Amino acid sequence: MSNDIEAHIGVEMDLGSHTFGAEEIITFAKKYDPQRFHVDPEAAKHSNFGALCASGWHTTAIWMRLNVESMKALIKEAMKRGEQPPTFGPSPGFENLKWLKPVYAGDTIRFTRTVNSVRTLQSRPGWSMMQMSSAAYNQNGIRVMEFDSAALIALPD
Repeated sequence: MSNDIEAHIGVEMDLGSHTFGAEEIITFAKKYDPQRFHVDPEAAKHSNFGALCASGWHTTAIWMRLNVESMKALIKEAMKRGEQPPTFGPSPGFENLKWLKPVYAGDTIRFTRTVNSVRTLQSRPGWSMMQMSSAAYNQNGIRVMEFDSAALIALPD
């Protein structure tokens, strides 16, 4: 990410992909979302999903991991170019989270993030608020998840 954040506004950035395996789905769900269609393949066949599927929280957690890895890579690239990278701060939250379609065992999901705007914060000198929208698509290009979020960012001078 260059020092000119404006160049990135409106550009959908690919964060990477992840294939959801059955054992991974079950392990995550047993710990965090133990509903029958996430933990029991046979029971999942008889659910409204028709097969074992990942928890939406699992899908969202994978987005977060890939998002953080992406930020680390952007910082590293800026430093290689001799630029002062931005400092990414915490997020005040997200809204409009939607799990649009199930993520089934064996699905490969591609995750994205789009910066929509950046505004300077009067209450926190040196910091700005970056507004983003994020999405995830299955191997058929069908959107399976979306949400809006914000994060603090300190831009270099």
